[in-house]
Amino acid sequence: MSLNLKFGVMQGRLSPMVKDRIQIFPKKNWKIEFQRAKNLGLKYIEWTLDYDTFSQNPILSKSGINEIKRLSKKYLIKIRSLTGDCFMQKPFWKISKNQKLINDFKKILNSCNKIGIKYVIIPLVDNGRLEDIKAEKKLIKILSNFKKYLKKKKIEILFESDLNPKKLKKFIQNFDKDLFGINYDLGNSASLGYNVDDEFRNYFEYIKNIHIKDRIYKGSTVRLGKGSANFHKFFRNLKKYKYNNMLIYQTARSNKNDDIGEIKKNILFIKKKIKENV
Repeated sequence: MSLNLKFGVMQGRLSPMVKDRIQIFPKKNWKIEFQRAKNLGLKYIEWTLDYDTFSQNPILSKSGINEIKRLSKKYLIKIRSLTGDCFMQKPFWKISKNQKLINDFKKILNSCNKIGIKYVIIPLVDNGRLEDIKAEKKLIKILSNFKKYLKKKKIEILFESDLNPKKLKKFIQNFDKDLFGINYDLGNSASLGYNVDDEFRNYFEYIKNIHIKDRIYKGSTVRLGKGSANFHKFFRNLKKYKYNNMLIYQTARSNKNDDIGEIKKNILFIKKKIKENV
C-alpha cells in the first residue's frame, strides 16, 4: 500500500523570525505566506495564536476571517488546524480566575468554525504540561462541558503532550474519541527518547494531526535528518496504520535567515524518505 499524505506548514515558518521566537503569529507577513506555501507545493497552513498578539490576529475578526477565506480560495491553501500557543502561555486549567480565558477559548472555537478549521491543538508541554492529577482533572472537567459545543461547531480538540506512550493512552481515554485526539510531534518524541513503534501501538487511533520536526535527544530542534527522529520507523508506522491526515512542517528555523530555503531542504528530505519507505 502506498502512503497517501497531505503536507502543510506551520504559520510563521515562511517568514523571518520575530523577536528571536521560533514560533509566533507573523502579523506582518501572514498574507504572503499563502502564496509562498502554494509555490512550495503545500496544501495547508496550520494557524498560530499567541496571547501577546491575540487581539491583532485576523482569525478573531469578521474582516480578518473574510480575508483568510479569500486568500485560501485564491491560493488553494486550506486552514484545517490551529496550534493554540496561547493555551500554553496562559493555561486555563491551571489559573484559578480563568473565566476570561475560557471565554477566549470559546471565541476561538467559534472563529475556527467560521473558517473551517477542524482541529484545535492544546499543547500540554512546557508551561502547559500537566504536572499533577489536580490539573489533569480540572482540564478534563472544563473540556467535558464543551462536548456539545464542539459537536455543534464540528471541531475536535487535539492534545500535544510529553507523556510517555502508556500514560498518554491512559489520559486520552478520558475523552470522547470523536471529539478529542492527539497531535503527534515526531521531534518532541525523539527528544524524549520515545520509541515510535511504542507510541503508534498505544495510541495511533487517536492521532489526527502530525508535526514534522527533528530534535536531538534531550536537545534542541534541528534540520530534518540531523537529530534523533527515526524516520524509517515513522513512515513504516504511517504505512502500517494507514495514516491519511495532515503532516505539518514545524521544522527548525534557518540560522541564515533563509526560511524558504530551509523549508525546501526539509521537503526534499521527506520526499526522499517517502521513496525509501513506500
